[in-house]
Amino acid sequence: MQLRYSYRVYPTPSQQAWLARAFGCARVVFNDGLRARREARAEGLPYLSDAELSKRVTAAKLTPGRAWLCEVSSVVLQQALADLNTAYRNFFASISGKRKGRKVAPPRFRSRRDNRQAIRFTANARFKVLDNGRLRLPKIGDLAVRWSRSLPADPTSVTIVKDAAGRYFASFVVTTTDRPLPGTASQVGIDLGLTHFAVLSDATKVAAPKFLRRAAGKLKRLQQDLSPKAKGSNNPTKALVKVARAHARVADTRRDWQHKLSTKLIRENQAVYVEDLCVVGLGRTRLAMSVHDAGWASCTGMLEYKAARYGRTFGKIDRFAPTSQTCSTCGRLDGPKPQNVRSWTCPCGAIHDRDINAAINVLAQGRWDNSNACGAQVRPAFVPAPREEAGIRPHAACSARSVEGISVL
Repeated sequence: MQLRYSYRVYPTPSQQAWLARAFGCARVVFNDGLRARREARAEGLPYLSDAELSKRVTAAKLTPGRAWLCEVSSVVLQQALADLNTAYRNFFASISGKRKGRKVAPPRFRSRRDNRQAIRFTANARFKVLDNGRLRLPKIGDLAVRWSRSLPADPTSVTIVKDAAGRYFASFVVTTTDRPLPGTASQVGIDLGLTHFAVLSDATKVAAPKFLRRAAGKLKRLQQDLSPKAKGSNNPTKALVKVARAHARVADTRRDWQHKLSTKLIRENQAVYVEDLCVVGLGRTRLAMSVHDAGWASCTGMLEYKAARYGRTFGKIDRFAPTSQTCSTCGRLDGPKPQNVRSWTCPCGAIHDRDINAAINVLAQGRWDNSNACGAQVRPAFVPAPREEAGIRPHAACSARSVEGISVL
């Protein structure tokens, strides 16, 4: 399995200048390749291959207008083209129906004002983690890294990322072996919600921390401070960075909490089942802010890759399964119910809490879907490297209050 380990890095002012130069060169190469393919399509010419774009980059280094491309590592430029090729492949697979999920738009031009700037070094670039803990990158130098934990193996690539808050991160891709946990007989179904982030089939309720709403007052003040700043000065940029840092703090805190919750669920249960919610559709309703604040998709993604890594079973049931309408005792389908109905009584005499009943039905449906003809459990599919990894910011701000048996921390 491939995992991604991210660490905070602290470049010196001169190294920041070299990184900015590398970000700019990668952006120019990406935009030149995209422009060349768009012009070829407009003129009715054949699709430019990856090799042709690579030759054009090599030739551009010899011209006066692009001679400064030689100031950065050639691997950075080639990886920018690789990102362009990946974007086109995803776009073509989406319009042809080979790629599942939402339709992917064609690649767009990158801007220096994008919230995220990134460059990637592969093994060909000969980057190295030194014995003193610094990260050596070609034509940039030795970067100071805050190691929150050691890498489990030699990394195959490293991506240097600058976010909107002005922070720098080194993201390593590492190939690791699965580490199965000791088996347990416990299985759990999870009903995700807004009042309670998760309701488990064993009647445990995890309250929603609502990190964004708790920080709404501070974010409002920062946005108000940003509004009257005069354009053309450095004040808008400074105020914008403050807003970005506040949002980054909310995102980091939410991610840290979700990592701890997902790890707890995976360690304590042999199988975990959740609903396949349509987060995109719910994000278009009046509950959009609460839905995005909850972060259901990121949490289920953590459960999926951690289950594959630790030898657990993870499954998603059909989003149209009537889990809230079905009696978990007798199996009777009682019909739709408005959201304000939080408990109901089945004609069989069973009294149900709406969310707990749904979680029990999620568990039952997950067991049914995950069993084959012989009744054996199906091994989870391969999971690619996740974008984020737990433990990179051990001091992320969290509330110390607990929520019905499971700590918010």
